[in-house]
Parts: sequence; structure tokens; C-alpha cells
Amino acid sequence: MKNIIEIRNLNFGFSQKKKILKNLSISIPKGSIFGFLGANGAGKSTTMKMLIGSIPDEKKNIQIFGENLSVLYPEGFNRIGSLIDTATYYDHLSGWDNLMIISQLRNLPKSECERVLHLVDLWESRNLKMKKYSLGMKQRLSIAMTLLGKPELLILDEPVNGLDPNGMLEIRELLIKLNKEEGVTILISSHLLQEIEKMITHLAIISHGEIKFTGSIKELNELYRYSHIKIGLNDAHKHMSEIPENYSPKLIDENTIEITSKSKEDIVDLVRKLVLNHAEIFEIKSSAGLEEWFMEITKN
Repeated sequence: MKNIIEIRNLNFGFSQKKKILKNLSISIPKGSIFGFLGANGAGKSTTMKMLIGSIPDEKKNIQIFGENLSVLYPEGFNRIGSLIDTATYYDHLSGWDNLMIISQLRNLPKSECERVLHLVDLWESRNLKMKKYSLGMKQRLSIAMTLLGKPELLILDEPVNGLDPNGMLEIRELLIKLNKEEGVTILISSHLLQEIEKMITHLAIISHGEIKFTGSIKELNELYRYSHIKIGLNDAHKHMSEIPENYSPKLIDENTIEITSKSKEDIVDLVRKLVLNHAEIFEIKSSAGLEEWFMEITKN
């Protein structure tokens, strides 16, 4: 199976007058960490709720594991772990007891609770009451709950939202570990672009219910690799008039100009032109990252 999730031409709205999702199509490769990126209200959570069956896929536009959702569920839940919105706990019980309740409801062995607690590095804190857990610990326990039964696919909606930098790092390292060592495919939504960029292999960018880009990080890099090029040179303002308008030159500070080009040949031509005009260039680098690409893709 090449793609674990296939969404084709999905349209949805809670009323006929206003669509939340518009002809949405996404392919999520097996074994990937797939980032579903967009601003709040872009349609991420609605899509994820449809994936887990909370909102019906009436026109059968979604397939998971090669099956329509009406065929996949309820048995398919044994192959999928999901965390949409916030997990619910019994605060007066320990992390271990919370996990045991879920495992017993699913007829899973006690050893599953031990396995997932080790995976999320909470074994030493298993007997601590939930009300004493930090937000990061609670989020890791939430992910432990989704891992019961060894799912092939995780669907996580904003799992690092509200966490401090250390909590974000813990969740990121955990998800990368699950992907690499356990072979779990992960679909993760977020609006925190700088954090999500550090873990994903593929992505889709959604804006106002429409997909603006979908593909691998490598494909995105190839598409936008020559945007946001910074040129470091002495007395940068003196050379602004020498740069043609098609490069969209922008003076960043007294020693930095940012340009956009279509190819490496354009950059070579511009550098040659500046050098011939006695520009003292000491640095050329790309400052583009996911945040800049996101802004570029969604600006229209």
C-alpha cells in the first residue's frame, strides 16, 4: 500500500450556503510524518473529524487502508490511534489507572499499558495522580492512550498546542521515535510552523478550506528554493538601485538585501552585476523556511 490515506475531491459544510472544505484532495504515504498545516479555522480539525468518522463521509471521498470509512469502521479503530481536541482523564487517578481503564474496555492485556508508558517515557511517573502531571506529561499520556493496541496510523490534532519549548521538544522526539522505530504513520495538524518543520516528511497546506500545496518537504524546497535569498554586502543601501525590480529587492538592514529569483542562474547574474559595480559581498544564503513558504503559498 503506497498511501495509507486517500482523500479525493472532498467537500463539506454544516450548511449548504457555506463550505468549510472545498474539493480537498490529499494523499498520505505510508511511513510518513505528514503535516497538515493551516491557520486556525482553515479546516484542519473538520477534516480530521471526518477521518475518524465523527463527521460522516456521506459521498465516500475518503479511504484509509484502501477502504471506505463505512467499511473500515468500527473494526478499523483497532488500527488507528487518534487525538482530536483534548483527552479526558480521571484527575484523581494515576496515569497507570487511566490507561488500565481504556485497555480493559478494549480487552487489551496489562502489558500494553506497560509498553506504551515506556514508549512515552512515563513509566517512572505511572503511579503519580493525574492532577500532579505537567501539561507536557498529560500530552504524552494522551499519546500513550492512542498507542494502545499498536496502531499503524496516528491522527493527532494540534498535539503541541499550549506546550512550553521543552514540552514541544519531548513530543517531537517521541513522534519521530514512533515513526522510525515503530513504523507508525503519523498525520499531525498544526499552526505552529517552526515546530512542525522539524519533524515532518510530507505536508499539505490548507487555507480557507482549500489545499494550496501538497507533497514532500523536498518538493516544497525545490519549488521555493530561490525565494528569500539574503545577500550580505557592505553599505547595502548604495546598491539597491542596481537590482532590477523583478528580483523584488528589499533592504533588511545596512548590510543585508533580500531578493527573490527564479533560478540559480538569476542569482549568478545578479551577483556578477553587483561585483562589477564594486559591491563588497561577504555572504549569500537562503533564509526561507516553512514559515516563509507558508506565507508565500497562502497570501492569495
